[in-house]
Amino acid sequence: MAAPLIENVSDTAFWVAHHRAVESERPDALFRDPLAARLAGERGRQIAESMPQPEMTGWTMAIRTRIIDDYIREAIGEGAELILNLGAGLDTRPYRMELPSSLLWIEVDYPAVIAFKESRLSGEKPRCTLERVKLDLADGAARRQMLGAIDARAKKMLVLTEGVIPYLTAEAVGALADDLRALTSARWWIVDYFSPQVLRMRARRMKHRMQNAPFKFDPGDWQGFFDSHGWRLTEMRYLAEESDRLRRKIPLPLLAKMFLSVRQLFLPRKRRESYRKFAGYALLEPR
Repeated sequence: MAAPLIENVSDTAFWVAHHRAVESERPDALFRDPLAARLAGERGRQIAESMPQPEMTGWTMAIRTRIIDDYIREAIGEGAELILNLGAGLDTRPYRMELPSSLLWIEVDYPAVIAFKESRLSGEKPRCTLERVKLDLADGAARRQMLGAIDARAKKMLVLTEGVIPYLTAEAVGALADDLRALTSARWWIVDYFSPQVLRMRARRMKHRMQNAPFKFDPGDWQGFFDSHGWRLTEMRYLAEESDRLRRKIPLPLLAKMFLSVRQLFLPRKRRESYRKFAGYALLEPR
C-alpha cells in the first residue's frame, strides 16, 4: 500500500485550497477565491484525487466556506473589529472578501505554513490590515501569551478555528476554550460540528488515508462540552439545511439518492431530521 499523501494536519490545507479553487471556477460559485489554485498547487490536486468521493468533499468545502463567510460578515456588521484566525492554513479571506479597511485580521499557524503562504502571496494586497503570527498552538504558554497581547487590541473580536477543532483531543479543545473564554474581547467563536455518526463513518472510511491526521475530538455531548467551558451555542448552521437555502444539492450518486429517498419514507420524523444534522458550523458566545 502506498504511503498516504497527507503526512500531517497542515497538509489538509492544500486539499481544502484545491476544492476552493474548483468551486471558484463554477459559473454558480458560492464564492470566488482567485488565489486558491496558486496556494493548492499540484500537491492539493494530488491529495484531492487520492480521496474517495471528491464531489462530496467539494460540496462540503463550498457550503462550509459560505457559512463561515456569512458569519464573518454578520459579526463585522455587529461591530467586530478583529478577526483572529487560529490554524489559518491557506485561507485567503483577507484578500477575497469585501472587508472594511479598518478591520484587523490576525492569522496564526505553524511557522512553515505561514512562510509558504507569504512566499506564494507576496505582492498581493489584503483588503484590511493583515498580520500573521508563527506559533504552534499546542504550546499552551506561548498561546496564552499571544492571546493576551491580542486581547488588548480590540473590544469586539471574532475567533475562527475552521478545520482545527476536529483534529484536537477533548483535553486540548477544553484548554483552548478556557483560554479564549478568559479574553475580554472575544465575543464570538466559530467551531466545526460533526455528529458522532459522521465521526465513526469517517474513522472507518479514511483510516488509511488520514492516519497521520485523524479526527480526535468526540466529546459525546458536543454542546454540553462547550457549555462546561463557558461557551454557549447561539446558532448552528447545518450543511444540509444551508445547501437547500443556497440551492446546491448534495452530489450523491443516483443509486444512493434512490436508496435514501426510499429509506426516508420509513423513518420517524425525528430520525429523518437527525440525519440532516450530520455536520455544521456553530457560532458560540461567552456564557
